Amino acid sequence: MKKEISALLNEQITKEFYSAYLYLAISAYYQEAGLTGFASWYEVQAKEEEEHAMKIYGYLHDNGETVELGALDAPKVSFSDFVEPVKAALEHEEYITDAINNIVAAAIKANDYRTVSFLQWFVDEQAEEETNANDMLQAVEFVQDDKAALFSLNKSVGKRND
Repeated sequence: MKKEISALLNEQITKEFYSAYLYLAISAYYQEAGLTGFASWYEVQAKEEEEHAMKIYGYLHDNGETVELGALDAPKVSFSDFVEPVKAALEHEEYITDAINNIVAAAIKANDYRTVSFLQWFVDEQAEEETNANDMLQAVEFVQDDKAALFSLNKSVGKRND
């Protein structure tokens, strides 16, 4: 594996762990606001992001590469309303999609088709992640001024367990 590809994958591990950190911050915000369903949903999302980081971690090791963990910045922890964290999540997923696409492009340029194949799972996953984040944003924006509907949506999203 070329050093550039290894470096990009190592950077992606940090980005995935930051994603988990961001989702934990969002979870904490909703928990403290009394919206435990949203808190649970984002806690599950945080665990999923950790799994993504570990998948890349394993891939690097399986290919004889060194894993270099980067520092994590503190995520934003205060929001002005219930919609803002969901918007932040969607924007972050779009950022991660761009990052994955950039690694795929670099791997293609380097003729590293093993990495291209490995990253196809992430390309597909990001399509799902963006759809889920967009669906959540649409739902929260739709009910934001209706406390009963927000409470109902909170109960519904709290049933997520995977």
